[in-house]
Amino acid sequence: MFSEGILDIRSLRYFIETARLSSFTQAAEKLHVTQSTVSKMVRQLEAELATPLLLRDGRQLALTDTGRVVFDRGQEMLATLRLLVQEVQDTRALRQGTLTVGIPPMINLLFTPVLKAFRKRHPEIALVLAEDTGQVIEQRVASGELEIGMTVLPSDPSLELVTMPVASYPIWALGMPGTFRKKQATIRLKSLRDMPLVLLNDDFALTRSLLRRFDEAGFAPTIAAQSGQWDWLVAMASAGLGVALLPEPFIERIAGEPVEAARVIEPEISWDVAQVWNGRYQSHAATAWMLVCQEILGKRL
Repeated sequence: MFSEGILDIRSLRYFIETARLSSFTQAAEKLHVTQSTVSKMVRQLEAELATPLLLRDGRQLALTDTGRVVFDRGQEMLATLRLLVQEVQDTRALRQGTLTVGIPPMINLLFTPVLKAFRKRHPEIALVLAEDTGQVIEQRVASGELEIGMTVLPSDPSLELVTMPVASYPIWALGMPGTFRKKQATIRLKSLRDMPLVLLNDDFALTRSLLRRFDEAGFAPTIAAQSGQWDWLVAMASAGLGVALLPEPFIERIAGEPVEAARVIEPEISWDVAQVWNGRYQSHAATAWMLVCQEILGKRL
């Protein structure tokens, strides 16, 4: 029979990673231990709770009813424990220590001046950048794995994150010379109806936002190609494969490509970059980071 207070935190963590990844092998890789160690710790937790938590069918794993309760409440427990450690360390170290910020690859090029200013102002804080998609970063922030992250709005409302916009940029259409009328500085969204488009992949917030705007405008776009690399979109646009739709910062970095650009209007579509955190606690280092972001990028709001 399970006795209150006997629960082992390490076995709980191993179980949660296994359940989250649906794989003992992947959990072992994430935790930097052997697969047999993960299996042993999960079995130990099941023995402590006197009930199975995972249904094992070959390589397929599924949560039992009890397993789902332990998974949900266990994530809350681990987040609380990380918060406790973080608060103690922050109290002892004050403004010293390490801050890990989650940043999607599409956003990181905006943050060179922020990184430079932060490093100059707070040399005692070691800054680590964790790159991943905006969706994954939001999930890691919500779970407490990351204290703060950057994303493109709108964020996932189900995660109940606190958001603070730091910059907003218009969207531009990019095509080979002759795609738009001579000296055309803007293009209406509906004018893209009959043009083949080259877009970022669907897991980018910008693409999801664009598809929603197309639907609101009453048409389905012709998508010629998609990529996870913005410079590849530029190359395809310059080759005449389609019109690329990109935020202004990327347009400003194009050099040597035979392309022309027009800002999308009616409606104007913005690329909104924001900071996200879970609202439970904010360290001195995270507060300092947010202030520098607002100072350097805030003029773009």
